[in-house]
Amino acid sequence: MVMTESSGIFEPAHIGGISVRNRFIRSATHEGMADTDGAPLESLEKLYLRLAKGGAGAIVTGYAGVLPQGRSSFPGMLMMHSDALIPAYRRLVEAVHREGAALIIQLAHCGAQTRSAVTGMRTVAPSPVRDRYFSEEEPMALTEQGIRAIINAFVDAAVRAQAAGFDGVQLHLAHGYLLAQFLSGYTNRRRDSWGGSLVNRFRIVLEIIVRIRQRLGHYPVLAKMNGYDGMPGGMRPDEAVKIAMMLEASGCSAVEISSGTVSEGLAIMRGPEMPTDALLKANNFKLDALPKWLRPMIARILPLISPESPKPYHLYNLEVASAIKKAVSIPVMAVGGIHTLEDASKTIADGDADFISMSRPFINDPSIVRKFEEQSQNASRCTMCNHCAIMIEKEPLRCWNGRVPHRA
Repeated sequence: MVMTESSGIFEPAHIGGISVRNRFIRSATHEGMADTDGAPLESLEKLYLRLAKGGAGAIVTGYAGVLPQGRSSFPGMLMMHSDALIPAYRRLVEAVHREGAALIIQLAHCGAQTRSAVTGMRTVAPSPVRDRYFSEEEPMALTEQGIRAIINAFVDAAVRAQAAGFDGVQLHLAHGYLLAQFLSGYTNRRRDSWGGSLVNRFRIVLEIIVRIRQRLGHYPVLAKMNGYDGMPGGMRPDEAVKIAMMLEASGCSAVEISSGTVSEGLAIMRGPEMPTDALLKANNFKLDALPKWLRPMIARILPLISPESPKPYHLYNLEVASAIKKAVSIPVMAVGGIHTLEDASKTIADGDADFISMSRPFINDPSIVRKFEEQSQNASRCTMCNHCAIMIEKEPLRCWNGRVPHRA
């Protein structure tokens, strides 16, 4: 059994002014547990209480939309676009705080990564670049007025978050959503002050953070960003380091380092096997309408036509996180395939990151941090089957393979 005292991983720490009881963070994970207005359901409160009682130092909510236009096509997305939502969130925050965990809300606009059939509005993006997955239409390039409205929406959502008692907000700059689309040279092909140079592509993020600082002072503003992606002309580690430095200079409180975009499809879901069963069931893949006799054939073909999951399956963002850690003084959170107590402890002890963010291990077992600390368990039992990531298009978040022992 690995001993962890030297890493301080279970000792209290601070993330940009947020006090946390340890260095384990539940990374933002879409739960699909909001009502039609975007308010949290009782099921979400129960999940967060399990996470808090299970020892998580802080919980970052699933992404919360700042405008109806940017709502996800996945069902049950949280929203933070209206003052009417504040009381429901306040009850959620108070419940989590009673169990000793901090609660941070992730704010997002899906941009081109949604469907107008869901939002009832034309999808928008920095440039009219058709998304490879959400490809029902070419998105409309945002006007200056549209960009200003989105900046205002992020700022107003942060004000609501503070009023609801959240410990901070996290801006979603990763995975190909709108702010990531502005940062990426692949999706941002503008020739005005919002595109071209990295400074221009970063401008929307800078203005959001500066405006939040003007309204809310030292209220913690975190960012989740990509260290790299697989798109041509997309994010690369050297540019990610520069963005992290720009985030620090703009007043960002901490950065969480992830990778990939939804456009990359199954290639960004690290795991040893194709989640064929989930693909055949998930509504948006339209495979559940196939005749039953045809499904086995499709199941055999899918692995042949879809890109394989890249390797490694573990610690795959750590190299970029470590490079960013060396370049900034604000806290760095690493997420991605950190499934063992030994890997988590070594990451902190070696100074590669300040905090450990996890998603799938928490889906498998909300109490994993407590079990790590008690040393009753030293590895997640998540098999990286990725059914949770696919089936979220059909129903609320859950683990689909929780009893299968973990295999590295």
